[in-house]
Amino acid sequence: MPLVSILNELKRAQRERYAVPCFDTFDLFSTEGMFLAAAQKAAPTIIAIYDSALNRPNARAMAAYIRTRAKEAAQPISLMLDHGSSFEQCMKAIHYGFTDVMYDGSRLPLEENIATTKAIVRVAHAMGIGVEAELGHVGSGSEYRSYGAQRKGFTDPAAVEHFVQETGVDLLAVAIGTAHGLYDGDPQIDLELLRNIRRRVDIPLVLHGGTGCSEKQFRDVIEAGISKINVATDLFVTTGKRLVEIAKTAEAPRYFDLTSKAIESFTERCGYYLDLFGASGRV
Repeated sequence: MPLVSILNELKRAQRERYAVPCFDTFDLFSTEGMFLAAAQKAAPTIIAIYDSALNRPNARAMAAYIRTRAKEAAQPISLMLDHGSSFEQCMKAIHYGFTDVMYDGSRLPLEENIATTKAIVRVAHAMGIGVEAELGHVGSGSEYRSYGAQRKGFTDPAAVEHFVQETGVDLLAVAIGTAHGLYDGDPQIDLELLRNIRRRVDIPLVLHGGTGCSEKQFRDVIEAGISKINVATDLFVTTGKRLVEIAKTAEAPRYFDLTSKAIESFTERCGYYLDLFGASGRV
């Protein structure tokens, strides 16, 4: 089927209390594992390209590859820009054929975040493209003890309705205690804050910083209203460790042994999250 915006799938996930994972890719091997997992699990899947990767010389070719593979898939596949840093970056993704874009203005003053998000929404909606924004700021795992664990950057529920109404955004990433990358400490998620946000708006909510959360935490946030969960670091760390093991145990590891193992690792790990989030079998 053709590449499609993930919005309708997320609305269904919101109604039926499961979540669709968003997997960041940086190369063809990780991408292939994601497609294989989606096929094996009969699950809708979001494949994302990170903001900085969109500046690489192969970005347009990478997007074209994903779009071509999606046309051969039996499952809904969406291509999303993750953490777009500017209006121009989001427009580039739209030009490259992305089905959804995330604009991250979370470090900006509220009204500036609203203004840029609103401008992106206006263009994207005219093209049938969904838009995600972030309110509050999800920091990095390396600074978690001094930032997220101290409740810094958490989403202000009082600002949520105003933000969504003013921007017309389709999805909202919230800061409730997670962080990007590997945690310095353990994630402490504020479920009551999430429930408060969920009561105030009726659009799908997004959790960034999935790496390091426990299975119980994932189940709890889905039950409390999360419909999309971003996972990247765990996929690459897990695969990296598996490749190191092959290099240590094989007398002369072949290139194709390593690439096959990388695809296998991404397939297995992405399938794990599709099962855990309840997305498997939804096609």
